[in-house]
Amino acid sequence: MRWTWAGLLALACMGAGCRSAMYQKDPNEEDAMSSNVPVFPAPAKNRCAALGKASVRSGCDDAFYLASEYTRRLSVGDEVCLEGGFGEEPGAACKARASVIDTGPNRVKVEIRQARPDSRWFQAEMRHAWYEEGALVDLYLAERGY
Repeated sequence: MRWTWAGLLALACMGAGCRSAMYQKDPNEEDAMSSNVPVFPAPAKNRCAALGKASVRSGCDDAFYLASEYTRRLSVGDEVCLEGGFGEEPGAACKARASVIDTGPNRVKVEIRQARPDSRWFQAEMRHAWYEEGALVDLYLAERGY
């Protein structure tokens, strides 16, 4: 029986667990499915639709469009304000600063970088959270009074 080096290497690799290394899951997919990283889903009802035919509806629709565009353009490395100015450059009014660390279809993963004591994110620094795009749009609208 004649073995080639490639055949021996393949057998050795299978015995050493190389097969499991070839089929490892993407850590971000696993992270998204685990319960230790919160996922903020989009609300079931659009805030602007809930206004019906009120006079503020057109302003809400405009803000909805701006928020949708802003959210879709977020990419890894972008700095965002999660409280006190979402959709704007994080400035002095921002209570919770975060950085986008991953994106996926209809979702954005952020890492809390700094939070003031009056923020709901206080003592959550370096924690991760997934937001569906609709949840970020809703955050934008809520901060603007819609």
